[in-house]
Order: sequence, then structure tokens, then C-alpha cells
Amino acid sequence: MHASLSPLRRLCPSAIRLAVVAAAFIPITAWSQGPLSLAAAVRMAAEQSRLLAAGQAQAQAAGELAVAAGQRPDPVLKAGITNLPIDGGERFSLTRDFMTMRSVGVMQEWTNDDKLRARAARAEREIDLARAGREQALAALQRETAAAWLERRLYEQMRELVAQQRAEAALQIDAAESAYRTGRGSQADVFAARSSVARIDDRAREVEAQIETATARLSRLIGQAAESPLDDMPDLARAPTDEALLAAGIDRQPLVALAASQEAAALADADVARAARRADWSVELMFSQRGPAYSNMVSVGVSVPLQIDRAGRQDRELAARLAQADQMKAQREDAARSALADARVALRQWQSRRQRIALHGDTLIPLAAERTRAALTAYRGGGANLAAVLEARAAELDARMDRLKLEMEAAALWAQLAYLVPSQGETRP
Repeated sequence: MHASLSPLRRLCPSAIRLAVVAAAFIPITAWSQGPLSLAAAVRMAAEQSRLLAAGQAQAQAAGELAVAAGQRPDPVLKAGITNLPIDGGERFSLTRDFMTMRSVGVMQEWTNDDKLRARAARAEREIDLARAGREQALAALQRETAAAWLERRLYEQMRELVAQQRAEAALQIDAAESAYRTGRGSQADVFAARSSVARIDDRAREVEAQIETATARLSRLIGQAAESPLDDMPDLARAPTDEALLAAGIDRQPLVALAASQEAAALADADVARAARRADWSVELMFSQRGPAYSNMVSVGVSVPLQIDRAGRQDRELAARLAQADQMKAQREDAARSALADARVALRQWQSRRQRIALHGDTLIPLAAERTRAALTAYRGGGANLAAVLEARAAELDARMDRLKLEMEAAALWAQLAYLVPSQGETRP
């Protein structure tokens, strides 16, 4: 820009309009809140998630049931009248017939201790299942939140890049119009410059729409805070994990941990079925009152189920539970293999993106910038037309945009790797 121009004249009208439009997209709440960091967004998503609250309630419910599962059944109060006459002179009399008795008693089912322990252990596995499910939901929530935060942050960088290119292209319009008025340029150059600005404006609208989409995604996860300006990016050039850490921590990944909890629950079911091969006894004590002329009586009884076909009933149930445990074990092993393979693929894809980002930063973008400067120098010296300058600028913008797109792909992979295991409040790398 020319130093002799006043501060207002240094901005062309189209650039001023762009600044006003960009300011309109800044939420009012953004001015009153501090920058939102990635770690803060992830923490807020966990605090506000109703799905995680439901998982916590499920674990609490399982804990209450685990206590109840280890208790014996409640005693049964029994009361009745036995041998009441219904005809003759003593009909409906409770005292005149010697066989008539008014009885009250209590019966208790005596569950064997092994079965009680097995039932309690099985109920405790439900607690583990609920916690594992919550951890899986937490990890998925944190990955989604980090991805939305990073996506919006990178689209904002893209918006800054487009705005910078737009300002430079707007100056080119002024230069083309000035050259046309003085007879040094053609009207075609003016139209070409205007077309270039229009294409950049279209790209700016597309980027703005992507920012709004990413903000909406983030808002669904953290609410009104998503409207705040975002803090600086974390160091995405450093790997959040490596091959050794992936292999060592595979059992901590929520999907694998959930499969392990399901296997433990299946083994607990087998223990319950094994304990059920021993029948439970029931003990009953009853007091029976007769008429005043007769003696009162006490009765004691024991009931024992007869397992007349244990091989066809109890043993088969145990075999079925053991087979289900084998099924869960195989599924857990497969889940571990799949999770490790997926994580390794994501890590290698991230490494590939970082290498391509380095290539763009070290080679492709500098070359595109040199081409732009060379074309501009030639145009100013009369050795090239404006079309060559605009083409070089477009190529440079494309190179910079391609690098940001690679940054977005790498950021999504980084979030996937950084939150394979849910964060419990510590800052991720």
C-alpha cells in the first residue's frame, strides 16, 4: 500500500465491506468471555453430558443391586385354618372339633453360601459393565469434542488466510483499474482481477459456513461456551502416543475394557450356574392352636427340591454358561486385536499427514510464493500480463489451503489417538 494514502484510504471499499461482514459473524458473547482452550472444552463436555450422567446412575443402581444379591430371601409368614368342619353340628366351629387348628408359622429358604457369593459377584460385574460403558461413552465424547474444537480452530485459520488473500486481490483490482485508465493495461485485466476477488469471496463464504457448522457441533457438546473465541492450538506436531504405548495400553481402551467386563460377567454367570447344582433347602416352623379341650401343636418341616435330572437340567445350564464365557473371551481377544490395528493405522496415517504438511511448508508453499513474486515483478516490469499474476496467486492460495486441509485431517487423527483412553482431567499432549 502507498504510504501517502490516509488510513481510511489504505483500505479499499471491498476490503472494508469484508471486515464488516466478518465482524458480524463474531458472537456477542465472544466479547465477554475468555478464550476457550481445548482442554477446557473437553472438560466441559464431560461435565454437561447427560449420557455420562445416565451411565453414572446405572453404575450406582448396579451397586445397590449387588448388595441385595448377596442376601437370602425374606422369610415367609404363613397363617391358616386347618380341618374346619363345614357341615354337621360342629360346622364352622374353630374349637369344638379336635382336628381343627388355627396355625401361624414362618418359612425361610436357606440359600447355600456358594450361591449367595456367586450372585453377589455376578451383580458386582454389572457395576464393572456400567463403568466400562461410561468410560467408552466418555472417550467417544472427548474425541468428538476435540475434533469439533480443532476443526473450528483450523477453519478460523483458513478464514484468516482467505481474508489476507482477498485483501491482496482487492489491491490488484485497484492496480488493474489504474493501469487501464492510464492505457498500460486492458479491460480484460480488470475483469480478471474482479473475477479473482469474486472467487475468493465465494471461498470465504464456504469457509464461514464450515465455521458455523463446527461451532454448532461444539455447541451441542458444551452449550453456550462454544460461542467463545478459541485459545491457541495445542502442539499437533507431536505424536500423542507411539507403537509401544499403544500395545502396552490396549487393555485400557474402553472397547477392550468393555469386552473384558462382558467376559467377566459371563464367567460370573457360570459360577452362579455351578452353585445352582446344589439345591436350596427351605425350613418351616408352625404353631397350631386347637380348642381349649385339646393340646396345641408345633410343626417343623424341611423342603428339598429333588434334582432328578441334573445332567439334563443343571449341568446343561452350566455348560451353556461356560460356552457363553468362551464366546465373550473370543470377542474380547478380537476387540483387542481390532483396537490395536485401528490405532496403529491411525498413527501411521497421522505420521503420513505430518510428512505431507512438512513438504507443503518447506517446499510447495515457498515455491508457490516465489512464483507469485516472480509473476508480480514481471507484470510490474511489463514482461507479463495480469493473468499470470492472478494464476500464480490462485496457485499459492490453493497450496496454503491444501496444507490447512492436511492439518485438519491430521488434527482429526490426533484427537482420535489422544483420546483412545478417556482423559480424567490431565492435559493432553
